[in-house]
Amino acid sequence: MKNSKPEFNRIAIKVGSNVITLPDGSLNSWRISRIVQEVAILSKQGTEVVLISSGAVAAGRGDVPPSNKTNVIAARQVLAAIGQVKLMSSYQFLFGKYGMQAGQVLTTKESFRDRRHYLNMKNCILAMLENNVLPIVNENDTISINELMFTDNDELSGLISSLMDCQSLIILSNVDGIYTGAPGCDGSELIKEINEDSDEAGKYISSSKSGFGRGGMLTKYSNARKIASEGIDVFIANGNRDSVITDIVKRKDIPCTHFIASESRRTGVKKWLSHSETFAKGAVRINEGAKVALLGEKASSLLMIGITGIEGFFKSGDIVRIFDEKGENIGLGKTQYDSKKAELNIGQKLSKPFIHYDYLVIYEKNKTSIQA
Repeated sequence: MKNSKPEFNRIAIKVGSNVITLPDGSLNSWRISRIVQEVAILSKQGTEVVLISSGAVAAGRGDVPPSNKTNVIAARQVLAAIGQVKLMSSYQFLFGKYGMQAGQVLTTKESFRDRRHYLNMKNCILAMLENNVLPIVNENDTISINELMFTDNDELSGLISSLMDCQSLIILSNVDGIYTGAPGCDGSELIKEINEDSDEAGKYISSSKSGFGRGGMLTKYSNARKIASEGIDVFIANGNRDSVITDIVKRKDIPCTHFIASESRRTGVKKWLSHSETFAKGAVRINEGAKVALLGEKASSLLMIGITGIEGFFKSGDIVRIFDEKGENIGLGKTQYDSKKAELNIGQKLSKPFIHYDYLVIYEKNKTSIQA
């Protein structure tokens, strides 16, 4: 477990729809102004901030109710197109009061599939920070389709904090964090800290979704654990509390749930891969010897001699899942062979590994199970 205090030189802040919209779907200008004020204070003090903001679809819903002829996806696209303009106009106006420039970064899940696009997005956001332009990131709902949408902006905030090598991620919700029961009920207590070795909190979380958002606390919890495992401190806090962001950065004892960062930090490539499971083109099955090697403490590549089966069609450079003989998914990686060549060389001893260690991610739960 990480014992050092969290750092805040570069942070990502995710603002949920229920924090910055009113019940009728209109933007909560007062709440947005308070969040902007806190971000401005941090920026003036030298903290680099990347803001991930929901609210576009909710903001659009307050103006144009889609007709009954419009299907759900198209209706969402219309609302996003209208609402995103309103949302960014509000942010630009409010940050302008503090002499700050705010810039829009719209992305889709596709942007994370290809490493070249992934790095282009990183370079764009870095350039904005270098030029004192605050990046405001949101999913481009106008062109997203169901199969390629983020679970919600909690998932996007995790990807962005990982992409930008942030030290901390603050997720603002409409509750103080994760409780041992329904918030506000008798006997329900806030869980203040969660480390990588504990998994008790998951059993308390409801899978219900909230208001205008697509996800709920369960997705927040899952994403927070994943990001914390990459060496990034994650805080789930109540965005309706005044000064909540600056209080966290000042390390004040306020109500929130802190996912303590793992001591281990992954390389940029491995962080990209750890979020790329949905982009896998195929899969391979490996024997017990290869599994033991991959899950051992010594760094190992996946060799063709350890592969017993190939599934799907993929090209060299594609991402593939790795399964053991029992069908358990133990990891994934970027292959150096296409599926045809791999099939021809199953079980063979070749000079080049099927997946080099530098492009291989093994899920921590499997490492734990084999060491137990």
